[in-house]
Amino acid sequence: MRSSTIRRGAATLAAAALVVTSLPAAQADPVEPVKPPRLSAAAISSALARDVTTPGTAWQTEPNGTVLVSYDSTVTGDKLAELTAKTRRLGDGVVLEKLPGKLQKYVTGGEGTYGGEYKCSVGFNVYRKGRYSFLTAGHCGNIASTWYADPEHQVKIGTRQHSSYPGNDYALINYPVGIKKPGGSVYLYNGKSQDITRATTPAFGTYVYRAGVTSGLHSGRVRGLNATVNYGDGRITGLIRTSVCAEPGDSGGPLFSGRSAYGLTSGGTGDCKTPGGVTYFQPVTEALAAYGVVVY
Repeated sequence: MRSSTIRRGAATLAAAALVVTSLPAAQADPVEPVKPPRLSAAAISSALARDVTTPGTAWQTEPNGTVLVSYDSTVTGDKLAELTAKTRRLGDGVVLEKLPGKLQKYVTGGEGTYGGEYKCSVGFNVYRKGRYSFLTAGHCGNIASTWYADPEHQVKIGTRQHSSYPGNDYALINYPVGIKKPGGSVYLYNGKSQDITRATTPAFGTYVYRAGVTSGLHSGRVRGLNATVNYGDGRITGLIRTSVCAEPGDSGGPLFSGRSAYGLTSGGTGDCKTPGGVTYFQPVTEALAAYGVVVY
């Protein structure tokens, strides 16, 4: 009995050994792929400035550090595929957004002509060394050297001193010599004016107003700072993005809140017939510094 028990025990041990040795070797924990570090917003913006020139595109840095890249209804097919490929290479720090309608400058021709064959809007009245002038959009200033208060070009209101577009979007129009001091800095297109005492840059989310000869007075919020826009005839940088609507003819009109001047209407998408829209503004502080003038 003892010898058979020993043999059975030995066989059991052998079988156990076989089971143990047949188990798979212990496996290491799976190695997660190492993600490359997210590019900074500055690096992404620099790459976009270098590689993206497609008309109808824009970008800005969001408060969370991502870069929002926008494209309008004209960016389709191969253009959209190219834009998508370029932004994908920049990693997850980029967010793509489709804009409603087409990005355009808000100047118009035809029914209302103030300079050449086009109409724009007066931005802010400014002053320097006894001379009164007003600011408007640079793409308006490029159009004509003489500006009138009426479509028939009967009442001259100013002569272009300088305009800057593209790159920037501001112009300085001098009122005639000897003109008495013009009214408040912002005309509200309702028979009233708003005095402006300072110029500054709004914060993200600031509630703002915009006035223009075509659509009048409208309001919204700041939705981006230091934005870049490709209209198609040049790139504009350092713009303010808002949710305020605008329409052709509103170019150059003021962006403001209370007594604070913020910007000059540049362009965007949409109109004021339906809610929403995206509009970009040239910061007024840059124009003031360039011309050495002050709002009053």
